[in-house]
Amino acid sequence: MAPQLSFLSAIVTIAVCLQQAVLAIPVENEKRQAAGVPPYVLSYAPKVWLQSQDPYAPSDFGAQLVHTKPEVNFNVVTGASNPLTLDNLDSLNALGGQNVYLTSIDDITKNPSWLNGVKPDGSGKTNGATSCAVVVNDHGSGNVDAFYFYFYAFNQGNTVLGQEIGDHVGDWEHNMIRFKNGVPQAIWYSQHSYGEAFTYSCVEKQGLRPVAYSAKGTHATYATTGTHDHTIPGFNLPVGPIEDHCDQGTLWDPIANAYFYSYDAASNAFKAYDGVSPTSWLQYLGRWGDQQYPDSDKRQKKIWDIDVTAKYTSGPTGPQDKSLNRADVCPPKDKTSCVVSPFLRP
Repeated sequence: MAPQLSFLSAIVTIAVCLQQAVLAIPVENEKRQAAGVPPYVLSYAPKVWLQSQDPYAPSDFGAQLVHTKPEVNFNVVTGASNPLTLDNLDSLNALGGQNVYLTSIDDITKNPSWLNGVKPDGSGKTNGATSCAVVVNDHGSGNVDAFYFYFYAFNQGNTVLGQEIGDHVGDWEHNMIRFKNGVPQAIWYSQHSYGEAFTYSCVEKQGLRPVAYSAKGTHATYATTGTHDHTIPGFNLPVGPIEDHCDQGTLWDPIANAYFYSYDAASNAFKAYDGVSPTSWLQYLGRWGDQQYPDSDKRQKKIWDIDVTAKYTSGPTGPQDKSLNRADVCPPKDKTSCVVSPFLRP
């Protein structure tokens, strides 16, 4: 009996060790992906409150490629890599460039399940979904911008006069924190066609980490909870005809499952801090969703035939198009000066 017991004990020990090794893989991957990232970029990384009634959670941007096909002017791109991956997505630049749209294979009016994303767990992690990309631009002389990009598979627009407007496949939002010698100075919150900037000292925080509020459906990022009217881009009010709604629904920790990159503006090149995370997708110039459906498409609706009230609009461009080498905390915009508010407002 003793030899049999020893044999069984050895089998159990091996099984436990294998289980521990498997369970450790995600943790080791997270450590590897974050290795070499400036510590302050992690210490001050934003946390995001997802709105409690929002059905569209953060999504894996690599998985988006599985559910879409590249099109130009509603025609499938010929000669595209198959399958498309984060390692070859930039190959589409030679096949249509900015005119390429990653178009849903499914009819989105049927609300396929992949549009819903992955709800963060109790620790704030989107398990099995890399839904954040952190891009660090070191300007030199201690000046560093850290971009925290958030991805959602679908944007559900606001309701105006009883109709949803601005729905689209794919949704990129971001915060950007400007550091001076490792100390956060200001933070940008992207919202629709523009956004808002605040001093780091005035924003809500959890420990050192600033808090962002993701609006229901649109995922516009705000510094405060509650209602935000954005009828006038870049000018928010607490009430109005086109409102975003935020609350403390589910707390998401974007960097718990993210890729981390440095960005060299002079060469427009990205480098993964871990040396293995995909980088080619960051050079993709096209859109991350369907092209706006024409009026002839039965899915399309407009209020009084006004184009800006279209129910379905085009998907967004990716991180490459988000002014990664901006001079101010705010991205450049015609005739708009960058205002960094020292106090919170809607």
